[in-house]
Amino acid sequence: MRELFQLWSASLTDKQIDDIIHTATCQPEQGATIFASSEIVAETRVSTIRWLTEQWVQNLLWHYVRKANNDSFAIDVDNKAEMQFTEYYAEQGGHYDWHQDVHWNGQADTDRKLSVTVQLSDTSEYEGGDFEFDEVKTTADFRSKGTIIVFPSYLRHRVLPVTSGTRRSLVAWFVGPRWK
Repeated sequence: MRELFQLWSASLTDKQIDDIIHTATCQPEQGATIFASSEIVAETRVSTIRWLTEQWVQNLLWHYVRKANNDSFAIDVDNKAEMQFTEYYAEQGGHYDWHQDVHWNGQADTDRKLSVTVQLSDTSEYEGGDFEFDEVKTTADFRSKGTIIVFPSYLRHRVLPVTSGTRRSLVAWFVGPRWK
């Protein structure tokens, strides 16, 4: 059956999560921006990010991307990705309003095809900060630590404001030939 997202609840181990967080925190932190601007646009997105390039992280995620793609999407996608560790702090009003991950005005010869969100925080570490899809109504549990969501990058989604604590996630965008 063709679905709009694939979910693996609490799939990553605490060690895998700790290794990702350790790897990420070795990278420089920066304020998050959006496609339309190299400036921070607080109405749309407030978070800090760190870019990851480690092949082991990409390979870990590729396992889930490949399975989701085979089971549900059948999208032309490669094992090439941008990966970003994101932290949403309540004291900064951390959030990311409705958006999609495809840069439709981009001039690259590839597009983001499948997006991945990995929940790295335990649900007890923050309040608010729920991940939601716009076109997809679901009661799926996106909050459990270690949960992985894979979905087509053109689906609109958001992260609601974090009202207490800190929400940490790993996001990745696997690319393929331009959308036709």
